[in-house]
Formats: sequence, C-alpha cells, structure tokens
Amino acid sequence: MSSARPEIDEAGLIHGETGAQRLIGWTTDVGQPDGRARLSLDVGPQHSNRHGVLHGGIQAMMLDSACGYTGALHMDRETMPQMMSLSFTTQFLASAKPGRVMAIGRVTGGGRRTLFIEGELYDGEGDLVATSTGVYRPVPQKG
Repeated sequence: MSSARPEIDEAGLIHGETGAQRLIGWTTDVGQPDGRARLSLDVGPQHSNRHGVLHGGIQAMMLDSACGYTGALHMDRETMPQMMSLSFTTQFLASAKPGRVMAIGRVTGGGRRTLFIEGELYDGEGDLVATSTGVYRPVPQKG
C-alpha cells in the first residue's frame, strides 16, 4: 500500500487505485464540494449472489470504502491520508434493483485522529438498500 495521494482526474474521479476497486469495478468520486466521497458501480451478473442480486459483501465493501475516502477528505483534502477501519457494521435493508448503485459516506463525529462515519448505499432508482456505521483513523505512516 502506498502512502501517496491517489491519482485523481480532472473530474475528481479515482479509477483502479486498489486491487479491490479494479476487481469489482467501481469508480470513486472525491471531487464534490460537500467533502463526501461517492462510489458508483454499474452492477452486472458478475456482482450477483445466488439469488441474482447484488452480493452483500460487495455492498459492504463499497460502503466501507466510501466511508474511508470520506474520512480522508475530512482529515486533509490535499493529501487524502489512507484510512483504516477500526470497526464497521452494515445493515442490509433491501435488494438493489438492476443498474447503477452509489455508496456515500458522511462524517458524524470524532476528533483529530478518530472519526465516526456513516454510509448509505442507493440503487439506480434512488432507493436506500444498505447503511453502515464505522470508526476510522489514518494509517500510521512509517518514516
């Protein structure tokens, strides 16, 4: 894992920064003025579970990543420090309808080093399909 700031294009998007992002195929938007990261994924058959709907593990991964990126933006928008999850809980509310899903993070509290962050995952029709809560902090840098 690198401690360098991720490559962000002119639209504020990050593509393929991590192995998980490359494998699953989401795009990360860190360019919004509200400081909330947004991950979007065009759901295909490769993302489904045995029931033919978006796998809960992918939902949780997207929520965790949206929260981590939101924490990085909150800590320092210029350097975007890497964040680690200290705890993370997901609530599955409904099956995602086919199409694009979006995960959004929101800092709800914390201090200088530890943040409390909530996440929401919406399907292409705008329905809330999962939520999360987590505790995050920056990864200690060696050196």
